[in-house]
Amino acid sequence: MELLIVSLASLMAGFVDAIVGGGGLILVPALFAVFPTTHPATLFGINKGASVWGTAVATAQFARRVDLRWAALLPAAAAGFAGSLVGAWLVTVISADFLRKVLPFVLLAVLAYTLVKKDLGRHHKPRFSGAAETVATCGIGLGIGFYDGFFGPGTGSFFVFLFVRWLGYDFLSASASAKLLNTATNLAALGLFAYKGHVWWHFALTMAVANVLGSLLGTRLALKHGAGFVRLVFIVVVSALILKTGFDAFMR
Repeated sequence: MELLIVSLASLMAGFVDAIVGGGGLILVPALFAVFPTTHPATLFGINKGASVWGTAVATAQFARRVDLRWAALLPAAAAGFAGSLVGAWLVTVISADFLRKVLPFVLLAVLAYTLVKKDLGRHHKPRFSGAAETVATCGIGLGIGFYDGFFGPGTGSFFVFLFVRWLGYDFLSASASAKLLNTATNLAALGLFAYKGHVWWHFALTMAVANVLGSLLGTRLALKHGAGFVRLVFIVVVSALILKTGFDAFMR
């Protein structure tokens, strides 16, 4: 019964994650609810062990239909991997609790900006090219990768927003690009958790199958309905993240 519940949560998480990120909003609370006495690091390890596969499959699906800028994105993925490792290591040394109270306000600013700028992310007009684009994407990968390893909530949404706002991508291209970087940051965190023995593979692998199925469905919808649909889901997910992180920071 436990495996069935967390697998259904993983299916839904893969669906949401494939479109715009934020699948952890569904899967992590489900894991904590089903396994309330388990060490948090183990639950995070299970989450990464399940979700990394769905994110990787979404990347492959998007790559077939969206023109990804590989020359800039592959170095950015490597930077994200390195940033996530450093963040994951640092959280073993100092607490990330101070971010809990700041995060809801950062997400609120992201949501407000997206709502005010109604044309944001509707058209794909990259602002940079060549070396400048590589430097910009590596900066995003390193910074958000570090955040993912150190704390994590909203990583996919931050990737999407920065690709749209800073680099000039539309929401569909931004989501596709974010999947590649998020796969790298997830792999880094998963590697660290696995090294520390914090992954229950018998749960993670079954949940990974469900996550991939959800990811395939989410990717198909995103490709079918385009940037406007992804923008709408982005707004919904960020709104949910604000409520969830705000409750965790100030109500518990």
